[in-house]
Amino acid sequence: VQLQASGGGSVQAGGSLRLSCTASGDNLYYYTIGWFRQAPGKEREGVSCIKISEGTTYYEDSVWGRFTISRDNADNTVYLRMNNLKPEDTAVYYCAVGSNSCYRGLVLPPLYNWWGQGTLVTVSS
Repeated sequence: VQLQASGGGSVQAGGSLRLSCTASGDNLYYYTIGWFRQAPGKEREGVSCIKISEGTTYYEDSVWGRFTISRDNADNTVYLRMNNLKPEDTAVYYCAVGSNSCYRGLVLPPLYNWWGQGTLVTVSS
């Protein structure tokens, strides 16, 4: 599976961005797609995941109610809509694909096998 992430940029606090993760090489239906982020000097952390075959989505508490993960079946793309962005959301965002389920406690980098390149999100106050 090859992943291409895009959509990052610079916004002011309260603004919105939509990240895209387009996959090639396999259909994402039976995989879990996760979004992760890594801020300077910090470890990579899970943000959200979706697994269409199980009908599950998950959001970390810090983004719940502000971020929405969705999938476009037609173009094998997963989106992360980010609203009401805060300066602490500033990070490089990565999408990844794994065979694990999508639940709290399972949005962990070692569980994901394929990674896209990062896309930088900068939120200014």
